[in-house]
Amino acid sequence: MADLRQDPLLMIGDGWDGYRLLDSGHGRKLESFGGRAFIRPEPQAMWTPRQGDWQAESEFVPGSDEDGGGRWTDAPGLPEGGWPVSWNEATFNANPTPFRHLGFFPDMAPVWDWMREKLAGRDDAETLNLFGYTGVGSLALSRHGRVTHVDASKKSVAQARENAALSGMEDAPIRWLVDDAAKFTAREVRRENRYDGIILDPPKFGRGPKNETWRLEEGLPDLISDCRQLLDGDSRFLFLTVYAVRMSSLAIGGLLAEVFADLPGKIEHGDLAVRETGEGGRLLPTAIFARWSRD
Repeated sequence: MADLRQDPLLMIGDGWDGYRLLDSGHGRKLESFGGRAFIRPEPQAMWTPRQGDWQAESEFVPGSDEDGGGRWTDAPGLPEGGWPVSWNEATFNANPTPFRHLGFFPDMAPVWDWMREKLAGRDDAETLNLFGYTGVGSLALSRHGRVTHVDASKKSVAQARENAALSGMEDAPIRWLVDDAAKFTAREVRRENRYDGIILDPPKFGRGPKNETWRLEEGLPDLISDCRQLLDGDSRFLFLTVYAVRMSSLAIGGLLAEVFADLPGKIEHGDLAVRETGEGGRLLPTAIFARWSRD
């Protein structure tokens, strides 16, 4: 029986050559993406910035809508098509998007490392990346075997393919699918398929390629239940991240504990965080997570 660990964990990203959290405070954060600095909103940065004067190529100015919206300030010096940023063997294109991020989620770096630790020594693993976005997680997993990458956005999957080519990994064993994640997972259950690991990063709200509607609180329990049916006692992990919701990591940890009660291993939950660079760098929380893994 999978054991739910009550105490929350921190998974901390310390940055790397391609990405740094330079400073944060007063509801914003200053970051470096491949040597280029940007300012983005960050409501959880309630403290005072350490630096007095932030210099950046562009800043995302949020709209008045609580659920999103906003614009980037003019940045005439930026390459029109973006610029490459690398993490280990994966290279991906960074570019300001209308959704306030730059085409990837740097706080996921410790998650990519954790998944690869769980698959250490394997080159025949079958893994599933749901809501896979621009594919950095899929590229990281492909070292250990075949990856099925699913995202409802045709544009995101096209960018994921471009990132694979940019990394020199266009021949990596990745199946790129434009599909509704929940419907695809349900079909995989009916096909009686199984995976060694699953990573999923569902949005708060979204639409599938056929205008299917996704709402996290409504859809997540059934999706996790279907994911459980794609795993067995020999599988290695499931990793769930959740952004921008008023929810505790203990809540999604409790959901996994219920659904995974019949499997061995452990269930952990907590926060993803990024550490500011420099001495005394603070930890900036970015998302909550819950994960199941074999010991």
